[in-house]
Amino acid sequence: MTAVLQRPTLVLNRCWQPVGVVPVARTLSLVCAGTARIVDHDYQLYSWADWASLIPADDEPFIQGVGFRLRVPEVISLTRYDRQHRGSVPFSRRNLYRRDRFTCQYCGSRPGTTELTIDHVVPRSHGGLSTWVNCVLACVQCNRRKANRTPTQARMNLATTPIRPAWHPQYAWPKTSPKSWKQFLSDAYWNVELEE
Repeated sequence: MTAVLQRPTLVLNRCWQPVGVVPVARTLSLVCAGTARIVDHDYQLYSWADWASLIPADDEPFIQGVGFRLRVPEVISLTRYDRQHRGSVPFSRRNLYRRDRFTCQYCGSRPGTTELTIDHVVPRSHGGLSTWVNCVLACVQCNRRKANRTPTQARMNLATTPIRPAWHPQYAWPKTSPKSWKQFLSDAYWNVELEE
């Protein structure tokens, strides 16, 4: 049951825009307190009492109570909060892979995580720092070709200019997101299967 309580729940603001990700345990406390409602796949809102009266399907995850089973919510909407998420995305290897969509930023290949490296656009030996605007993913072959040079010196073009990404639920949860989130997130997010 502990694993079920740690599953991710997408948090939407009152305008149904993504603003966070919390574990199911936190979700249930928000819904029980009345500060959030559960959103089902058919966009219907449920209070605690309404949700508790539903019977989980055989293939659905559930929480086993003493005399009942509770469906595991995957999306909630806050009842009063209508602001957008303003947090920043921390720079990390995992988040860099997600920003660059597991794709070499020089040749556009998607060889898999074991064949991707982090390339410093301005090499560290030239004063380049490990930041969002100076790091990109590169396949092993492109990284060797670029070597200790800038893209201009190596005559290699970047597919996109490296930037600090805007906050998105993909950066808030370390694992693959539930498919039920798809209807609340942009299509671009779902074009690439998140890998670990």
